[in-house]
Amino acid sequence: MYVKPKKQLGQHFLNDEDIAYRIVESLFDIICKEKGDVPMGVMEVGAGTGVLTKYLIKNEDIDFKIAEIDSESVRFLLQKYPVLSTKLYEEDFLKMKLEKFFQGDFCIIGNFPYNISSQIFFKILDYKDNIPFAVGMVQKEVAERIASAHGNKSYGILSVLLQAWYDIEYLFTVEPHVFTPPPKVRSAVIRIKRNGRISLGCDEELFKKVVKTSFNQRRKTIRNSLKPLMNDYDIADSLLLNMRPEQLSVEMFIELVSLLKKKI
Repeated sequence: MYVKPKKQLGQHFLNDEDIAYRIVESLFDIICKEKGDVPMGVMEVGAGTGVLTKYLIKNEDIDFKIAEIDSESVRFLLQKYPVLSTKLYEEDFLKMKLEKFFQGDFCIIGNFPYNISSQIFFKILDYKDNIPFAVGMVQKEVAERIASAHGNKSYGILSVLLQAWYDIEYLFTVEPHVFTPPPKVRSAVIRIKRNGRISLGCDEELFKKVVKTSFNQRRKTIRNSLKPLMNDYDIADSLLLNMRPEQLSVEMFIELVSLLKKKI
């Protein structure tokens, strides 16, 4: 049986076994280092033809599950790996209630479809208290954005929101020729590990709103980009207001949010 890559699903099937093995080991290594013998749930997002799956199912110490939206891939995987009959869910990962599939902590892994890779990380953030680690292959530009430090042009919304809760590792770059069909861009594998932050020390929803509002007009100073919020908030004067969003670290954004006071 042959699975045709579907452009509308952002599918580019990895065909390099060495890279596939490195991706899986990148997750197992950190699970072993940080969790030891503690049982861990693992969900693969978009298994495709099973290039990662074949290595994941060999580990009997994980509670393994797959989210795959492509019915053709689902049929192929069930035919090739019958053991997946109780582990494979033909569902849209972005719409899944992940708490229904795992009790306790779980990890995310996958060669993420490029057209929804950012949304996958936003979904991970929704479950940050349950997802200690994730390993994913994404477009190189997205990986660089996620790992970027403040002060760089690639630093943006996803950089700040993820770095507030996770340590980011850019692991390695992947060239187009190892995919079918080859994408027009280079790819990269990143690993994120939950940091020790328990609370931002400010309103988390307001933090997200401030970050997104600031970067939506990234060429403006913070003072000007936050004007859409000023109908609802007063803000104390600060040197931060004269800076542009890419100049602010996570800690600076937290400080900025603490300056906002709800109008009565």
